[in-house]
Amino acid sequence: MPEQGRRRVVVTGLGAVSSLGHDARSVIDAIRSGQSGIGPIEQFDAQGFEHTLAGEVRGFDPARHLRNGDFGQWGRSAQFAAAAARMAVEDSAISPEFLSQERTVSCFGTTNGESQAMERLAVQWVAGEELDPRLVRQADPGRIATSVATELDLGGEAVTFGTACAAGNYAIGYAYDLISGGEADAGLCGGADASNRATHAGFHRLGALAESVPRPFDADRDGIVTAEGGAALLLEPLDNAVARGARIYAEVLGHGMTCDAEHMTNPRTATIAECIRTAHERAGTTAESVDYICAHGTGTRANDTTEVEAVRAVFGDRIPPISSVKSMLGHTMGAAAAFGALISCAALHQGFLPPSATLRRQDPALGEGIDTVPGAGRTASPRIVQNHGFAFGGNNAVTLFGKVAA
Repeated sequence: MPEQGRRRVVVTGLGAVSSLGHDARSVIDAIRSGQSGIGPIEQFDAQGFEHTLAGEVRGFDPARHLRNGDFGQWGRSAQFAAAAARMAVEDSAISPEFLSQERTVSCFGTTNGESQAMERLAVQWVAGEELDPRLVRQADPGRIATSVATELDLGGEAVTFGTACAAGNYAIGYAYDLISGGEADAGLCGGADASNRATHAGFHRLGALAESVPRPFDADRDGIVTAEGGAALLLEPLDNAVARGARIYAEVLGHGMTCDAEHMTNPRTATIAECIRTAHERAGTTAESVDYICAHGTGTRANDTTEVEAVRAVFGDRIPPISSVKSMLGHTMGAAAAFGALISCAALHQGFLPPSATLRRQDPALGEGIDTVPGAGRTASPRIVQNHGFAFGGNNAVTLFGKVAA
């Protein structure tokens, strides 16, 4: 429950563009059944790479989702964000006019911003060519949040968070703070990133790319698969949602954030555990009441081991089921935690546990008492769900969602 004097905040709309579908329902159904969206790279020339798979959004036509005539001037990440946000509004059945007239904020996270535009500009620069003005206009990562505001004619803050793979949770936490504190009336929040050669090459040089599909928590896991997409949640005060008879997916209970900046790439157990404890304290909940953890779960040796160690430090011997949707989506970078939040809300609303779909043999080094929900989703009745987002540079963010009684 929020602190005294603060408003309760709920999620009433979901939108998504991913390798598993171009709407939230398709993505949720695919994840619940354990389907994979990973395939051969098409967004850039992958010749020369040892690993050439990615979770790409195929057949995406922004004109099918976006109504503002400016979308052709936006980069791919901004188009993902705006399309997901438009779908979240439609899913919520809230009046777009209300959102436009009230203090509605746009908060979105990203890792690479408009990476495809930046790459094309870099090629032009190196070649000594004149820079394409259209690409220059697209390149500003702040356009990701402002594209949502432009598409929906919003007048509140438009903030893009660049805290890498935790950015989606940062965006959700910030929107929650504004709404619960009475500084905003509603919020569209989430994350978006587009596939790009530089990110794929960077993880390749780190030795962090999987040979085939990502296998979080598996004994033979060997890395991530880069991916793209956008996910959006519509947040509004509980009282407003009840008054208009809205379908409520979940309540945002609270969040926690930490940053240790100890190492650029290696996660740190103690700081992640501190982040989880902070989230519990701010949400007014305890480890004992958490029914499921939507893990960061990248599928690298270091991440999965450290994440489980941190969870064990907080939860002790009683660890709730923990799984990773990256096993199906790949690693969508700045959208990753937003997709985790979207699936967490769906799990509470529909009554299921998302799977670690590609797991074949759980790593015994993770210890006893770990249920990673292998294969396909499992029918369950979670009441509180914990969503993880951890990033390079020690940026950690955890959000907590709860089921609202009918």
